[in-house]
Amino acid sequence: MAQMKTAIGLMSGTSMDGIDIALVRTDGRDRVERGPFMGVAYEPAFRNRLKLALDEARTLTDRMERPGDLGAVERNLTLRHAVAVNDFLALNGLSPADIDVIGFHGQTVLHRPNEALTVQLGDGALLARLTGIAVVHDMRANDMTFGGQGAPLIPVYHAALARSAKQMAPLVFVNIGGISNLTFIGTDGDIVAYDSGPGNTLIDQWVESHTGGAFDEDGAIANAGRIIPGLADRYLDHSFFSSNQRRSLDRNDFSPPADAEAALADGARTLAYVTAAAILKSSRHLPERPRAYVICGGGRLNPVIMDDLRKLAAQEDATVIVAEEAGLDGDAMEAEAWAYLAVRSLEGLPLTLPGTTGVTKPVTGGVFNAALTPVID
Repeated sequence: MAQMKTAIGLMSGTSMDGIDIALVRTDGRDRVERGPFMGVAYEPAFRNRLKLALDEARTLTDRMERPGDLGAVERNLTLRHAVAVNDFLALNGLSPADIDVIGFHGQTVLHRPNEALTVQLGDGALLARLTGIAVVHDMRANDMTFGGQGAPLIPVYHAALARSAKQMAPLVFVNIGGISNLTFIGTDGDIVAYDSGPGNTLIDQWVESHTGGAFDEDGAIANAGRIIPGLADRYLDHSFFSSNQRRSLDRNDFSPPADAEAALADGARTLAYVTAAAILKSSRHLPERPRAYVICGGGRLNPVIMDDLRKLAAQEDATVIVAEEAGLDGDAMEAEAWAYLAVRSLEGLPLTLPGTTGVTKPVTGGVFNAALTPVID
């Protein structure tokens, strides 16, 4: 039996709203013991720097380059993650010696799978030096080396959770983050996964451009609006949904509406519907019709998205539940996954499979950074 390891996972997703931190004990296979979770929000000024970093990264052709402000942003981001880890340890009565490894996602600023190019800001060596804990980072690149899309990476963790939670297949885990992705687990245990369309990112961009707020809290703005059919169709008729080739998405693949196309509430309502409908439309590429959808990520907290999703799934005789109804934590899951993936990386186990990213064969990944005596930098 493989030895259990204690890992911390760090996730800063496409919504760029902060750092999620979760602790997991796992053998990197079927045994998963979920621990505490904490979220640390970015202040508006740093979120704005990250948005500018997205623009600077558009011209990159070498994933190791850090022109302009990208190098400074990467260092600042890494320092923030180090502080978050140290606070997390202190709050939970832990020391660096209690942790075997950190799984460090970093911040994606460019993702072009057709060019085999993905860039995540985050200095794994610096994080290891500041925390005194071994770090595995840059877990997407090796998948692309072997012909994969570099995303999604969470499916192997979803499969482990499904086994441990004894959920009935066929089912789908759906993570509604900035981009939505789904993991299908078939009756024979096969795993199929891919990005399913825009998640919260369009709504967030729309609301922020009109109100200055970071997101539509509790779906209040969308709830006051109406769906604009033509606008919804424009998104759902995108070739991404009809193509037989599933691919991963960059947050810039879909853009929010022009101001002339919708009032604030109607735009938010339409984009909420698009988020839900995109999931069901993408699920038509699956090998079996799902019996249930388990919803994770921030989108599950938007009641307008969830109501649309339940109604659309009911038309296909499927049920929709949030992660908590399955005994899981929908906020912590991505960070937990990065902890789990770090342990798999240490064990040389596959992080991605042909059915999840299109990689030519199951491959491991990640860059290992040895633990050093922590220093103040």
